[in-house]
Amino acid sequence: MCQDDEAGRILVILHQERSSSGRVGQMLQRAGFTLDIRRPVFGDPLPDTLADHAGAVVFGGPMSANDDEDYVRAEIDWHAVPLAENKPYLGICLGAQMLVRHLGGTVEGHPDGLTEIGWFPLSSTDAGDALMPWPNMVYQFHREGFSLPDGAELLASAEHYENQAFRYGENAWGIQFHAELTQVMMQRWVVHGAKRFVLPGAQQGHHHLQGRLVYDADLRQWLADFLEIVFGRAVPERR
Repeated sequence: MCQDDEAGRILVILHQERSSSGRVGQMLQRAGFTLDIRRPVFGDPLPDTLADHAGAVVFGGPMSANDDEDYVRAEIDWHAVPLAENKPYLGICLGAQMLVRHLGGTVEGHPDGLTEIGWFPLSSTDAGDALMPWPNMVYQFHREGFSLPDGAELLASAEHYENQAFRYGENAWGIQFHAELTQVMMQRWVVHGAKRFVLPGAQQGHHHLQGRLVYDADLRQWLADFLEIVFGRAVPERR
């Protein structure tokens, strides 16, 4: 590993003005990385190379990977950079869907209009089990899912949206669910996202917060272990 990687900047791509990297950012910083935060939707440029970065994380957002806006198409095309340079890459929700689109896969809603908004069961595959232990319940907030790209390895699945986590090549990873939410973030999502709770399959806000008390400890531990696998550094326990 080169010295620049050891110093360690992680490119963080967010999609709203008030978006945060949440626990992912906190854990990466505890592991010794610094964050280079960019918001392409507001005109921030994306680097032509990740030579000065140890990897990249692309987060979720309210837009669709199928949208025709220039910045969406440009961001999808940009995924050629981490793939060509074999740099660690993690796509979360929209980020995973953009990676899938770049790889020639599809992003679309459930044929019956179902969403995953709230806490839902997760099942790991044999490949996922060989990699690490997985949580039984995860937090979701989406109404589109993705196909499994050619050459990708499925790591986890669910009932209504089969493809929940995958690995492509050595260093590219996509997950549909959200392990990054802090308590404050979840409360904000419940307030600002309440209009989506009428969608088919969506859980009401109090179930989101109650479920956190039951399921979040396992999800948080999974995230710490998963980030170590993706980016190669252990996340120290909080003091």
